[in-house]
Amino acid sequence: MTSSTSELTHVSRLPGVAFILKKALISALVALVLFSLMVGIRTEAGPTGQLIYWTRFDDLAILVLIVFVGSIVIELFRQWWGPAGTTRSVPQPLQTALDFAGRAIPPLLLIFTFLVPVIFYNQRYILDLGILVLTYVMLGWGLNVVVGLAGLLDLGYVAFYAVGAYSYALLSTNLGLSFWTCLPLAGILAALWGVMLGFPVLRLRGDYLAIVTLAFGEIIRLVIINWQSLTGGPNGISAIPRPSFFGIPLTAGEDGLAARLGIEFSPTHRIVFLFYVILALALLTNWVTIRLRRLPIGRAWEALREDEVACRALGINTTTTKLTAFATGAMFGGFAGAFFATRQGFISPESFTFQESALVLAIVVLGGMGSQLGVALAALTLIGGFELFRGFDQYRMLVFGMAMVLLMIWRPRGLVGYRAPTVFLKRSEAISSELAREGRG
Repeated sequence: MTSSTSELTHVSRLPGVAFILKKALISALVALVLFSLMVGIRTEAGPTGQLIYWTRFDDLAILVLIVFVGSIVIELFRQWWGPAGTTRSVPQPLQTALDFAGRAIPPLLLIFTFLVPVIFYNQRYILDLGILVLTYVMLGWGLNVVVGLAGLLDLGYVAFYAVGAYSYALLSTNLGLSFWTCLPLAGILAALWGVMLGFPVLRLRGDYLAIVTLAFGEIIRLVIINWQSLTGGPNGISAIPRPSFFGIPLTAGEDGLAARLGIEFSPTHRIVFLFYVILALALLTNWVTIRLRRLPIGRAWEALREDEVACRALGINTTTTKLTAFATGAMFGGFAGAFFATRQGFISPESFTFQESALVLAIVVLGGMGSQLGVALAALTLIGGFELFRGFDQYRMLVFGMAMVLLMIWRPRGLVGYRAPTVFLKRSEAISSELAREGRG
């Protein structure tokens, strides 16, 4: 009787059909006003200087209809999910399936990633896209150390990406060093710049920290543009050497890897090799990050993220904690930059703009700050998923923005907002039972 009464009370509190339709109409009206000039009417300057315009009212009507229907669906979902932030209990079989899926996704995703070059060997576009996604996964995991674990908002992460790329390009072209020799050097130089950034921002927090890191990224970009004698300026650096397989070049000559293995040479061999190189670098970044989280420095990062004042009160040296976070994240960014340089064979300042920092930060935030799996899924979604909209150039960024807004409404803590604690009480049950006995006594 009590359960039926509560159900009736719950149903009586739900908004009616008129309320849902009114809310959907208001949302559609707002969409109509916003999209009228963005989509409905397009203008451009004609050859004689006069203004030319054309209309796309059919596309505008489709977008407004999508907003109208979407508003109704969201409101119905909220009613089903429960009022005032309460949620309905999930059935046990469904909860078990969700838990199993959460445990099965990481190994399945890793196995599929290993098999991508085998499955899509003859599809160059998918291989190149996979390399791009893995590059952003590595960048996301590197920035996740600074933003997700240490709680330091960094808007200039692209600076370390650029330092790693230009370090490898300059060392390889001027000194003739190989990729495997320049790779650790690029990471060390990027980590050094991370420490240089960390010193001025030791006492800054929040918005002030974000502004300084943003300025740091712009300073690095402007230095690259204006120091033409070293970096080539706007012309960039070309003819960057490709990596080799333990000293064996991946070329069509007699000393190439294909000739030594006795197989027919194919340009795809180099793409597959680069795919596994960036995969190994990304897995190394993931492994080091997970190991660091379990060490005292990782716990210090998380304490700093939660409350810096309490962190100081516990006796933690916040200076070294911040500097190690900046240096570690910068080192991984330098590794990714070195790979980017050898992958492209040409770099220029246009590849290291603020938009790259914003994209990597969006990957970290949407994936769930501090979550390794969430960052990987967010990179796959934002980089790989939105390639499906490449043919819709006029709507691509619109869909991108709408998807981020919806995701923040649906999952405000990111795709994988839950993070397993790094410290456990091994005798929690025994301690609780002892305390219960003491209370009874």
